[in-house]
Amino acid sequence: MFGQRIAAGLAITAVVLTLSAGHAAALDQILVGEGGVTFCWTTIEVGQEAKTWEAEGLNVSAIQLSTDARIQQALASDSISFGLTSGPSMGYRVKGSAATTIAALAGAPLNMFISVPPDGSIKTVDDLKGKTVGVTSAAGLTDWLVRELAHQKGWGTDSIHTVALGASRARLAAMKNGDIDALITASGPAFELQDQHQAKILLTFGDYVPNFHTHVLAARDELIAQNPQLIERFLRAWFKTVRYMKTHKDVVVRVAAKSFDITEATAAQAYEPEVLTMMSDDGAFSPAAVEVIRSSLVPLGILDTTPDAKALYIDHFVPVKF
Repeated sequence: MFGQRIAAGLAITAVVLTLSAGHAAALDQILVGEGGVTFCWTTIEVGQEAKTWEAEGLNVSAIQLSTDARIQQALASDSISFGLTSGPSMGYRVKGSAATTIAALAGAPLNMFISVPPDGSIKTVDDLKGKTVGVTSAAGLTDWLVRELAHQKGWGTDSIHTVALGASRARLAAMKNGDIDALITASGPAFELQDQHQAKILLTFGDYVPNFHTHVLAARDELIAQNPQLIERFLRAWFKTVRYMKTHKDVVVRVAAKSFDITEATAAQAYEPEVLTMMSDDGAFSPAAVEVIRSSLVPLGILDTTPDAKALYIDHFVPVKF
């Protein structure tokens, strides 16, 4: 039901293309690793269609790597140049990662929901106390969001139990079997399950964590040192594509529906929160959002101590100038 996006292979062969000016030239080949399912990642495909990558002399493709940890591994092995990851992945730089966060791609997690059985006993957020929620991975972003919700409600971080179950299918099956009481879903699956009367949306985490960078962009340190101009071109094309996405809903809905194997009606419901509201126009970092991420790194188990905010990222590439 929720098919993964078709991934490119790790090995890319250089392809010679003809630029719009009519002069033959080789586009720079860029492979990007992405984790999870989010409209933000469709920037790759929409940019291909709108030719914003080509206009910057780039040929960009993506590979689905599912988790931040796998993206970090691919960055370390030089298998990818950029990683599209979650905000808390910024902490890996302090652990000696081969990459550094260079841009903020999206704000508060308006694309992450808790869904519950449509006719179950959970009617309000307060009904979640003492219940079990299916998350993607232990000590991951979805796990932290549940604990942060419990903390904000004043219940204590362990008052909502979490179970790491991986993909959406596994979480949905567990909820149908009664093994869990609720599950975290991305916006596309959440709306589709609700339309099919398999689950009901209870809340969006964007209402509880308003200051946050849900998605960020990391680049290999070697690339930052040796080819900053390539990074500038990539960022310029990315944010030109974002601006295009915000004025071409029909294109985004069509691309997202195909990429995530959901209906266009479902994709249309997710368009406003994910694209119009969440996605950044220029990549600038919010100090308040970085502070929340900084405070999440110890509870997530990424770091043993809370780092200085400036240790998590560099900001000399953003905000992007056009």
